Amino acid sequence: MRVDSAVLPRFSLRVPFVAALVCATVALSGCSTWGTATRAAAPVSTSSEAIAADTSKSAATANAGAQTTTVTELQKFFWVFSPYRPDIQQGNFVSKEMLAQLKVGQTREQVKFILGTPLLMDVFHKDRWDYPFYLARGDGEHTSARVTVYFKDDKVERFDGGNLPTEKEYIARIAGPAKIIKEAQKKETAGSASIQINK
Repeated sequence: MRVDSAVLPRFSLRVPFVAALVCATVALSGCSTWGTATRAAAPVSTSSEAIAADTSKSAATANAGAQTTTVTELQKFFWVFSPYRPDIQQGNFVSKEMLAQLKVGQTREQVKFILGTPLLMDVFHKDRWDYPFYLARGDGEHTSARVTVYFKDDKVERFDGGNLPTEKEYIARIAGPAKIIKEAQKKETAGSASIQINK
């Protein structure tokens, strides 16, 4: 009986305050799947015009190259209260250097040697290989890219994809810039500042 009277007054104010703080944090930080799970799926049309429009839309997306979405400062702040999220990489990473080696007229084996085995080989589109790439960083940053290779008579007819990151940029995005790169950037900044002062 004496324990209850000594403990209860202490917790009577703290518990609702802590519960309200936790609820507010969860509500403001949000969950990554919450927004997409509550929306209804868009209706799908199977008409030939809709399929052609979807094909041109996907080609335009592929030609746009790598796209990165970052988080806001408020989301970064509330990320402290969210659970640990590891970096997730899916698909084939194709760098700018790898795409530069790809030429029209190469065989399927040569493409496989340069870009690797494609992630998507559609049964209905045997003359098209897709190399999608998706990187979700633990801090909420998302990067996606797609390279599509089209074949005709088992030779490369054309390929979509561009504006891809270099291998150094990709490694810097995953692991952070190397100490050598940071020092070189500092020297370049200091060198350009001294040149401007001398002028």
